[in-house]
Amino acid sequence: RVWPSSAYTRVTLESNRTLKYKQFMLTNPDRLVVDIDDIQLNSVLKTVSQQFQSDDPLIKEARIGQFDPKTVRLVLELKQATNPKVFTLDPIAEFKHRLVLDLYPAVGRYDNAEDPLLALLEDYNKGDLESKLPSEAPLAGKAGRDRPLVIMLDPGHGGEDPGAIGKNRTREKDIVLQIARRLRSLIEREPNMKAYMTRNEDVFIPLRVRVAKARKQRADLFVSIHADAFTNRAARGSSVFALSKKGATSTAARFLAETQNESDLIGGVGMSGDRYLDHTLFDLVQTATISDSLKFGGEILKRLGRVNKLHKNKVDQAGFAVLKAPD
Repeated sequence: RVWPSSAYTRVTLESNRTLKYKQFMLTNPDRLVVDIDDIQLNSVLKTVSQQFQSDDPLIKEARIGQFDPKTVRLVLELKQATNPKVFTLDPIAEFKHRLVLDLYPAVGRYDNAEDPLLALLEDYNKGDLESKLPSEAPLAGKAGRDRPLVIMLDPGHGGEDPGAIGKNRTREKDIVLQIARRLRSLIEREPNMKAYMTRNEDVFIPLRVRVAKARKQRADLFVSIHADAFTNRAARGSSVFALSKKGATSTAARFLAETQNESDLIGGVGMSGDRYLDHTLFDLVQTATISDSLKFGGEILKRLGRVNKLHKNKVDQAGFAVLKAPD
């Protein structure tokens, strides 16, 4: 599978067993070479070269062949200098063993741009995401009165992670992106509001990078949008969640929290041992944030009730990873 986006391109090879590999770069022209051990070229691998779009921002073309009796060689010819991150992922959910090639442009960081996604992804992959986040206080003035209210819209899932799959093969990642785009256009009509999006295309963004993007813009409000499936097909309706320090407050909330947080593992990010998420739970600021979230969520729920059935008549709470930023 190939997922090109404005920030990076992801190439995924999926197999029923672990793929062992070696990688190296060549120049003149720039190429990424990946040798996959102990496999034979087959009809699926032969289609790799056909899967790359001519408008991919990073990859010019792909070639694949049987390098020696036990090695298949994949060569990606690049349009510009690129920083590759190559790694394997263990099976999870419906995915088998995967060999993942994430390609990031070597130049053109977005530090001073309106959309800081590329720089945040680079910092994330180096392991110093938190240290690069701004330490400034929230924007000065009262939001919506002295300055625009800054809202970060977060369409769930994307790219390699489709989210829930509907009965007619509709994909959550597509539906929530459409909803977020429509919501953004409504917000932008308001003179005292400014909307950003964690993603505006079909790309995988790690949960921590989504939160970091909101913090970088010093957003007043973070709204994550999902279109979930449930174990019972008869389930329908809308719900609103805020963070719970004690975890889920109902069976449904627990189920949803587990499946949403798993999306980082699907995209290739581990959740365990995360200092940032662990210690911010105890930040005093968070108590106020949760209180405000419950009030605001209640207003959303009231309005949702006018257009759709509600799962509950009050805001639910669960330990969603994207809700754990203290501010």
